[in-house]
Amino acid sequence: MRSHEPRSASSCAACKLLKRRCGPNCIFAPYFRSDEPKKFAKVHKVFGASNVSKILVEVPEEQREDTVNSLAYEAEARLQDPVYGCIGAIALLQRRMIELQHDLALARARLARYATTYSAGAGRTETDRFSTGALGEFPVACGEFMDSFSLSSYEVTQDAHMYDFTQIPYV
Repeated sequence: MRSHEPRSASSCAACKLLKRRCGPNCIFAPYFRSDEPKKFAKVHKVFGASNVSKILVEVPEEQREDTVNSLAYEAEARLQDPVYGCIGAIALLQRRMIELQHDLALARARLARYATTYSAGAGRTETDRFSTGALGEFPVACGEFMDSFSLSSYEVTQDAHMYDFTQIPYV
């Protein structure tokens, strides 16, 4: 645990910013080292030194480092996005995940359609079915199929409302 490490004679980043003497029992010293002044400055700007001190006192000592890291991450997110903070980033990632799952479902459906359409090979010669081009062993006969991959999920579903964002916070 960091709190048992010997400290240098210099003040911690919190005490430097607050312009006070850093004592041996300083609650900030193990978590806001003097070489990380911006970390405490961001946390102080968002939460305030008094609130951070109260939080650290209430949290068990073995969880304080994780708590400080969480506060620093939340402060950074709140400074970048004052309205939504971390929730904005989470909602954005969830929305992107839904889009990617939709794209994957489209790709799987296209592959299944290709497999059923081109595996039968009705009326085609061996040369027509398996002529290869720049893609190596991939059949050229599916050129139209390959072109459909260039469309994004937005272009495919532009007129249809396929996304249901009722479970995700709106950003």
